[in-house]
Amino acid sequence: MTQPAGTHRLALLSAAAAAVALAAADTYVVVLALTDMMAGVGIGIDALQRATPIISGFLLGYIAVLPLIGRLSDLLDRRRILLGCLVVFVLGSAVTALAVEMPVLVTGRVLQGIGGGGLVPATLALVADLWPPDRRGTPLGVVGAVQELGSVLGPVLGAIVLAWSGWRAIFWLNVAAALILYAVIHLLGARGHSPGAVEEGPARARGGLARARTAVAAVLAVLGLGVTGLALAAPESLVTDVALGGPFVPFAGQSRVLTPIGVTGLGLLVVVAVLTAPRWWAVLRRADLFGALLVAVALGSLVLTFASSDPEKEVVGPLGYTLLPLGALALVVLAWWHRTAADPIVPRGIVGGRGLRSLAVSLLVGAALVAVVVDVPLLARLTDSYDETGAALVLVRFLLAVPVGALLGGWSLHRLGDGSASAAGLLLAGGGMLVMSRWTLDSVGDTLPATVVLVVVGFGMGLALAPVNNAALADSPAHAHGVASSLVVVARMVGMVVGLALLTSIGLSRYYDAVRRLPDPLDTDALIGAGVVQVQTVFLGGALAALAGAAVALTLGVRRRDHREALRDVDSPRFVGL
Repeated sequence: MTQPAGTHRLALLSAAAAAVALAAADTYVVVLALTDMMAGVGIGIDALQRATPIISGFLLGYIAVLPLIGRLSDLLDRRRILLGCLVVFVLGSAVTALAVEMPVLVTGRVLQGIGGGGLVPATLALVADLWPPDRRGTPLGVVGAVQELGSVLGPVLGAIVLAWSGWRAIFWLNVAAALILYAVIHLLGARGHSPGAVEEGPARARGGLARARTAVAAVLAVLGLGVTGLALAAPESLVTDVALGGPFVPFAGQSRVLTPIGVTGLGLLVVVAVLTAPRWWAVLRRADLFGALLVAVALGSLVLTFASSDPEKEVVGPLGYTLLPLGALALVVLAWWHRTAADPIVPRGIVGGRGLRSLAVSLLVGAALVAVVVDVPLLARLTDSYDETGAALVLVRFLLAVPVGALLGGWSLHRLGDGSASAAGLLLAGGGMLVMSRWTLDSVGDTLPATVVLVVVGFGMGLALAPVNNAALADSPAHAHGVASSLVVVARMVGMVVGLALLTSIGLSRYYDAVRRLPDPLDTDALIGAGVVQVQTVFLGGALAALAGAAVALTLGVRRRDHREALRDVDSPRFVGL
């Protein structure tokens, strides 16, 4: 595609990166608002386990459809995928803000996950389109940095909003910010046709019938969204009105969706889907819809199995013994389908060589990262010095160092190879976490040594982000950059979900073993000491994951590859004909 001018290119990257930061902030903002959200849909604080779908629903949407969105970004213009993801994120945020019942709230969170998650691989692939292989390091570092910075700012922004308004205001602000970014990206233009892009089916025809159908679909879409939104909002002035309240009366129960106006709105949206089917069906078929379904089942089963488990009782969640075999079966069928399909969702050769090793490193980074994010605040809370907010602030030192490391990791690729940069970062992180595995209650706090260790660990993990993304992109052809980027993101998220469950389970096992050996089971200080053992175990597991990641990362290449060498690799026979 035609390369935009330098300033235009940077502006497009800035807008896309801002969208990634917005989605990342939304990932963590729910932590502070969770109890208020539960109350908003009629769930008491004593039923915390029923709030699990609020979190797991977002993760499910974020992870399960990422490969499909990555594939679509390879078939269509990247900018259109960014805009589409922002639209889905806006719809999910609005549904979440309007929800007064659990199914609607979870639906909104799933939509937020789909839209927010899809922004990451689309932006990474956009970088690969706009910068040559030997100059991608810094922009990839920028994307990694803003993603991590969004994770830092999310809880802070959530606390600010909750200080002056309710939890719903958080998601309305999401709507406003995403619409502004949509307008900016749309106005920037610079449409390039992505490599391998396809026409969108019969609706591309320039006949009057196609234009009329599009116009009707647009009108019905606006009406459908407006009517559905009105049903969810259920304004009291209308609901209680004798003449106008009839359409808001539920057919059964108390659901605002199962009302005449709610069903009408959803019906209009179904009609829109039918009218626009000729435009999107051909693209979905080319994207390998069956393969995408198999990937979604496999990833969804994994996420729901571990995200819904109670680490104090189990590693595998209550549905895991059904979901894990289902996911395994989906993987077997996917392997067969990948060999036989003419154009599989993951093009052949993408997960071989450095691509596969990049996924392994990303998965291990996720496991190490989640160990710090979860257990540093836990260790701080075991002391008498920190409440929940203070414990979160202890973690901020680590979180602020990650984006700094991500920026420097991208910049370092001007001189270093992907393997040497990422391995150096993970060695720093692993060494720092080994020190943390010896921490006691006196170690955490405002002391300089604790701050230095947290900064070193965060900096090291950030240092590995851009090189891993760069290696995956460099070893994939241009028409598969979206899929390659999505797989790296999926691997990292899977590492976080599975790593949290496994490391916490091992840590709790050591905790209960220590408690059983106590002379006095009611000794508070001794129980706190057992809790410290649990945290130390999780830190040790995270350190081993980081060090294993460093060993694998070294195989990604120690020396920097020049532009011509990168092009030769992409043009190698394993990519021919894909």
